[in-house]
Amino acid sequence: MQEIVPTRIVIYAKDISNITGKKERTARKIIAQIRRRYNKKPGDLITIYEFCEHTGISEERVRQFLTR
Repeated sequence: MQEIVPTRIVIYAKDISNITGKKERTARKIIAQIRRRYNKKPGDLITIYEFCEHTGISEERVRQFLTR
């Protein structure tokens, strides 16, 4: 029986660093900006959708990058 791996909906600083080519500290700043934009508390998770809305990068391209 094949195991079905669910698609991830959360994005982390390391992912943002890899996608943008920026350092991880800058990626954490981007996450902080997204949290402020969406009125989230420190420590709340950021979704791929929120990241894409904030940066203008298409969700399809981000998901392709994360599945490699």
